[in-house]
Amino acid sequence: MDSEKRGSLASEGGTWGAQSPLLAPCYGTCSRARMAAPFPYYETLMSDERISVEQKQESRLKKLEALRAQGALGGGERRIQQQHEKGKLTARERLEQLVDPGTFQELDSFATHRATDFGLADQKVLGDAVVTGYGLVNGRQIFVFAQDFTVMGGSLSEVVAEKICKIMDLAMKVGSPVVGIEDSGGARIQEGIGSLRGYGDIFLRNTLASGVVPQLSVIMGPCAGGAVYSPAITDFIFMTEGTGQMYITGPDVIKAVTGEEVTHEQLGGAEAHTAISGVAHFSFPDEAECLAQVRRLLDFIPSSNAEDPPQAEPTDDPNRLCLSLRDIIPEEANQSYDMKLVIAEVMDNGDFMEVQPRNAQNIIIGLGRLDGHPVGVVAQQPAVRAGVLDIDSSLKAARFVRFCDAFNIPILTFVDVPGFLPGTEQEHGGIIKHGAKLIYAYAEATVPKVSVLTRKAYGGGYIVMGSKHLRTDVNYAWPSAEIAVMGPEGAVNVIHREAIRNADNGDEKRAELIQEYRDMTANPYVAASRGIIDDVIDPANTRIKVIQSFKMLENKRDTLPPKKHGNIPL
Repeated sequence: MDSEKRGSLASEGGTWGAQSPLLAPCYGTCSRARMAAPFPYYETLMSDERISVEQKQESRLKKLEALRAQGALGGGERRIQQQHEKGKLTARERLEQLVDPGTFQELDSFATHRATDFGLADQKVLGDAVVTGYGLVNGRQIFVFAQDFTVMGGSLSEVVAEKICKIMDLAMKVGSPVVGIEDSGGARIQEGIGSLRGYGDIFLRNTLASGVVPQLSVIMGPCAGGAVYSPAITDFIFMTEGTGQMYITGPDVIKAVTGEEVTHEQLGGAEAHTAISGVAHFSFPDEAECLAQVRRLLDFIPSSNAEDPPQAEPTDDPNRLCLSLRDIIPEEANQSYDMKLVIAEVMDNGDFMEVQPRNAQNIIIGLGRLDGHPVGVVAQQPAVRAGVLDIDSSLKAARFVRFCDAFNIPILTFVDVPGFLPGTEQEHGGIIKHGAKLIYAYAEATVPKVSVLTRKAYGGGYIVMGSKHLRTDVNYAWPSAEIAVMGPEGAVNVIHREAIRNADNGDEKRAELIQEYRDMTANPYVAASRGIIDDVIDPANTRIKVIQSFKMLENKRDTLPPKKHGNIPL
């Protein structure tokens, strides 16, 4: 503004700009007195407006609260009561027990299905038939979905699938496990291809997430038809006894097609899948115990393949002697003992979470800790079928070895194997390709691997069970160990058939030759002299030795040849 203009304005209004009509606030025809004290007027106006805004906001928040309460009821009080009468918790009650208190954060709580055909336009429920979100388990983040059976039987709609896929995508982005609680009647038939596409989208994400983040399935109700393939791709399956069921086709279809009559529980219950088919890994009598064991398993495994397994504060002496192991091996080679006692003695505080304890019991797999560090354990069970390898045990062990390798969990193997089970049933069932899976799993694994040979390792069984030839890093043997193409008895029958036949006393000659064979070849020292066994150890030092070996291997780096992927004999 130029000087003349400023002077003119000053002469009209006194001090420059103080009362200038061009510069002072204008309130219409207000007097100077009113202009001099505008604040009470403003305060009244703003107070009225504030009350109006607060009332509107309060109304909005009440509506939000009412909608959340409505969504929390799922299919309504009557269906919640029906769920409880079956001995089942609701989806939200299950989530409360799974995650740490107050940590669950729900996503997509206002999503509803979009279908209008077959009367679905009048059957919209907030959140639809699944509750999704994330929370903490013992302070570590997981993503979770829980199907809500109170909403249209937990059936999978297009929107339900989208909600599940969203949390799976988020889990892979941030590197957190996914836990899925299954309780569903299957596809929402009214939605047709939209529902089927939803299953395909979930299967794809199960596959993409495999080996990236751990995936756990918890079967607490029906899981039928195509829905069963999602849990089948995941790493571990938990089932509740009496209520959890999985099958491709239900009893009614089976009766119509084959005439066979079978109950839901006989066809796909926890007993069928943990003891017979091996599809499921764990079963528990009630939902509370089942969810508690899910939490326990998560404590052993990392959140993703980019992390090491979670270390706990050591509470057991790493230099503790296992004196009971000196006397655990029977004097007679054909007598059994319980390998679980060996495992419990070596693990921290005897804590061992066995996986698939009811299936293929001639082999043991599970998770424990050594000096606070999680390890995966694979071991023969001499107390069951002499610990022989067969189709079921090969599949059980191979899948577990691959899981451990995918998620950086070191593998400890206890070996006492007489070989592979002979017979037409095994040969015709494909023992050759199934046994090869276990070879493939051990050979491919790049995590630290330590093995302890307790008694016998014969033929192909010796090679398969974490031998030096399959890149196991450290191989120990107890003084009682025997390594041979076959057992001394069988070997002598082949090698010295004529000498035994021509002897005056065939039995004495045979016993003499068996002992000679055992002294010459069936002992750990021949293998140790060739570096195939790294050390023969006092059984009492087993815990000390394996802890020191895994500590030495902490920074191990191993690689595989560049390739898209191998062709495991499926």
